[in-house]
Amino acid sequence: MKQLFIERLGHRGEGVSRDGDRRVFVPYALAGETVAAEIAGDHACLLEIIEPSPDRIAPICPCYTHCGGCAVQALASEAYAQWKRGLVEAALRNAGLSLDLGPLVDAHGAGRRRATFHARMDRGRARVGFMAARSHEIIEIDACPLLAPELAGALSAARALAQILAARGKPLDLWFTATLDGMDVDLRGAGPLEEHETGALIAAAERHDLARLSNHGRLVTLRRPPMIAVGAARVPLPPGAFLQATQAGEAAIAARVVEAATGARRVADLFCGVGAFALRLAENARVAAYDSAADAVEAMMAGARGATGLRPLEGAARDLFTRPLTAQELAPFDVVVFDPPRAGALAQAKELAQSKVNTVIAVSCSAQSFARDASILLSGGYSARNLTPIDQFRFSPHVEIVAVFSRETARGGAKRRLLG
Repeated sequence: MKQLFIERLGHRGEGVSRDGDRRVFVPYALAGETVAAEIAGDHACLLEIIEPSPDRIAPICPCYTHCGGCAVQALASEAYAQWKRGLVEAALRNAGLSLDLGPLVDAHGAGRRRATFHARMDRGRARVGFMAARSHEIIEIDACPLLAPELAGALSAARALAQILAARGKPLDLWFTATLDGMDVDLRGAGPLEEHETGALIAAAERHDLARLSNHGRLVTLRRPPMIAVGAARVPLPPGAFLQATQAGEAAIAARVVEAATGARRVADLFCGVGAFALRLAENARVAAYDSAADAVEAMMAGARGATGLRPLEGAARDLFTRPLTAQELAPFDVVVFDPPRAGALAQAKELAQSKVNTVIAVSCSAQSFARDASILLSGGYSARNLTPIDQFRFSPHVEIVAVFSRETARGGAKRRLLG
């Protein structure tokens, strides 16, 4: 056991200390604290808080420090917001960028509308919950205070479904999504189902009032088509489809995207998913939307067909990592929105930097890949404004970013600012 002083919170929400010349990460410790910890390599297990931070508060969940779902739950709100906003500041600084960053926007709302539970089989019994921090150990939980009310029955349903497949001995992931029509569930890891398993799963879906149950995206039972609301549209959700984690998060991001596109006549929405932005943008502009997931694009178009008052919306399946829209293909658009996965949009950012598009709206779930893509756009002559960090993953190190890049501002004299 060693006594350590915590210098700061790291980018994963762990306390950062020093043991001689070695940097040590201490989960659940806060900046400014003196703690007793057991060191193993470059990580340590927190044993005792000797001198607590004045910013330490009581956590809201009894599973905190056991379940790995939350990294920073014992930090007072103001200090928490500073830390989370600082994650974006640090990523920009590390990329050599000095850009104005707005305050953190709280977009937790009613809670997470999607969650992935993990199941591991122990002598015929399914253990269901979340994984411990930096571990594959399952921490069984009965409830999670971060989930939206529509997922209140999710853990009970997850245990029932996993228990039916416990005899296989395979680890499972159970993807739950709250929809307008109830919970939508996609099982991952089971493989092809036997007839008796299918029957038992259908019965469990009935007992737990699931809207739909799928296995690796293949339908097991459909009781009600799961729909989500996107602007004026109702969109049929593909199994396991990507959604922003909270409804409040989607609304906060979309509001900024729509505002930045005000006055646009033609808009391209890249990495469009099921149309969280495209369907809203189509209320005022002609939109062309692209995503590699063909089922997501089809769902977006189905939502558009059922909505009234939309301008023309075109959708196409296209892998923008290997086939980004070229600068020539981007020429007809006065606004482009892109919201890539965590890896960012390296190839597409390079094409945008060579294009003459007036306004590019970047949405990102990774501060590091955002900083890289932003640097490419800035080097291509864009200037940045309205950088906003958005927190829909409360108590975690994940943060969303929305930013507007403009050639018009650049022509007006605003310059890229580099550190050093």
